[in-house]
Amino acid sequence: MLEDLKKKVYYANMRLREEGLAVLTWGNASGRDAETGCMVIKPSGVPYGLLKPRDLVVVDLADGRVREGRLKPSSDTPTHLELYRAFPSLGGIVHTHSPEATAWAQAGREIPCYGTTHADHFHGAVPVARALTAEEVEAAYERNTGKAIVERFAGLDPMHCPAVLAAGHGPFAWGADAMQAVDNAVALETVARMARLTEGLAARKAAPLLPAHVAEKHFARKHGPNAYYGQGKR
Repeated sequence: MLEDLKKKVYYANMRLREEGLAVLTWGNASGRDAETGCMVIKPSGVPYGLLKPRDLVVVDLADGRVREGRLKPSSDTPTHLELYRAFPSLGGIVHTHSPEATAWAQAGREIPCYGTTHADHFHGAVPVARALTAEEVEAAYERNTGKAIVERFAGLDPMHCPAVLAAGHGPFAWGADAMQAVDNAVALETVARMARLTEGLAARKAAPLLPAHVAEKHFARKHGPNAYYGQGKR
C-alpha cells in the first residue's frame, strides 16, 4: 500500500540525517496521500541506518489507526495528524531536534527576521507555539502539541511560514510534500543560526530588524501571484 509514497518519505527521512538535522533516532518525516486519506510516517525509535522503505507505517488520517505496517509509528504521529487535519495544504511534515532551531525553541523565542535570507523563505518571524500545561501533557502530550501549533497559526498562512518552534521542545517544518518539508527544515536551521550569530555580533545593542518594505519585497519575489524569482512553470 502506498509504495511510491513510502519511498519518497523514506528518502526524506534519510535526508534529515544527511543534512545533519537528525541524530540517533531524533526526528521523523511523514507524507500525506490525499486520495486514500492516509499518511506514511517513520516508525518509532528505529535508527536511520537500519531503516528501510518497507518499515514505514501507513496511518489513517481520520482516526489514527495503523492501516499497514509491522512496526509502531513514530511517537509524534498524533502531532502530524493534528497538523494534516488542520492544514489541508500540507503534503509533508518533518520534526527534528536540530541544534540551532531547537535552541530558539528551548529559549521560548521566535526567530526574528534580521535579513533577506530569512525574508526569502519565511514571511515574518518564525513563531513559537506555547508550552503545554501539566494537564495537557498528561492527557495527550503529542496530540496537544499539534493543537498548540494549530492554535498559534490562527490568522497565519502555514505555507507562507512553513515552520514552527514548539516551546521547550523543537521545530516542526512542512511543505507540499515530504522533500519540501525537509528543504524548509534546512532553511529553518540556517536562519536560526544566522539570527543567533546576528544577535551575538550586535552584543549589547539590539540587532535591527530588516525593514518591512525590504522583507515584503524579498518574500513577494518568490511567493504569490507576482513572483518572478526562478524560471517559472514549464
